[in-house]
Amino acid sequence: MKYAAWLCAVLSVAACRSEDSPPSGLQNPVDILSRSQRHAAGRHSKHELGRRVYNFRCYYCHGYSGDARTVASGYLNPKPRDFTRTHPGRVTPERMLDAVIHGRPNTAMKAFAGILTQSEIEAVVDFVRQEFMLAKAMNTRYHTKENGWPDHARYRAAFPFALGEIPLATPWEELNAEQQAGKRLFMSSCLTCHERGNDAQTNHVTWDPRPLSFPRGGYTASRSLGIDAMTSPSPYVIHDRPPKLRALTSEEKIGETLYQGNCAFCHAADGSGRNWIGSFLEPHPRDLTNPTFAQGMSQLRIGQVISQGLPNSSMPAWKGVLTPREIQAVAAYVSRAFHIIDQRRAR
Repeated sequence: MKYAAWLCAVLSVAACRSEDSPPSGLQNPVDILSRSQRHAAGRHSKHELGRRVYNFRCYYCHGYSGDARTVASGYLNPKPRDFTRTHPGRVTPERMLDAVIHGRPNTAMKAFAGILTQSEIEAVVDFVRQEFMLAKAMNTRYHTKENGWPDHARYRAAFPFALGEIPLATPWEELNAEQQAGKRLFMSSCLTCHERGNDAQTNHVTWDPRPLSFPRGGYTASRSLGIDAMTSPSPYVIHDRPPKLRALTSEEKIGETLYQGNCAFCHAADGSGRNWIGSFLEPHPRDLTNPTFAQGMSQLRIGQVISQGLPNSSMPAWKGVLTPREIQAVAAYVSRAFHIIDQRRAR
């Protein structure tokens, strides 16, 4: 009753005053609305900041829409978290903030404390929770002009394969001309980031395991279909070629397989770190071919870095993924392929 009497009194006083002259102690509804709008605009701005951070730094492992359906997840063990299957009540915001800030031991989740600001970390965690864990939304704003995708619709022939509507294992003879062109386009370009297929029909298919540059081989789709996709040689394709080495030891051969199937995803097949994915990482992956870098490294030190990772860098710890013997093999290959100057000149 006291509240009702107070409200009636306020309304009666307000009725006697000009809209531009609110009673003492009360705020003009226009001011209240303005403050509400400013708050909403602030939340929208923070959400979009989180989207920008996610689209630049997180999508290649966790997926465009947070479902971890990426080619990177095929190389990582344990796999990146699928946020669409993560209940927000089971993973608190504090835990997610800690993961972004400090990383997660024995996983490919690196620490971003030295790369992102606190506001960026808070924004991207909030974005992931709202966009993927709660709303289950499709993050459709990655392929934009600002992100280097003018007229993304020209790649529409590949969309069914990227979305999983047509399994990659579908025999060529069962695909029409447009679908065949779409599959070629997907395999040469989209496969860089999109998964290779996750349904039971594709499990028996052996895909080319090498990480891809973008676009691979300057691929151009059929112009008759109106898909003029990749019309010039990629600046990254030269770095997608592994060095040709002679007389590798058995250990170095194992290391070569492991490096080209895992490390090349960031460091490039030629060790330069100048592939497409590497260009997205900050700090950029180490150029293993740099003579100055090579002078300060030993095979033992390389193995330690692979095992432990490097804080505040793009290099995660692999000790939870590779065995000590496999790490030693990779170190042997890296030392042989990129650090021993006289042998490199001899090939």
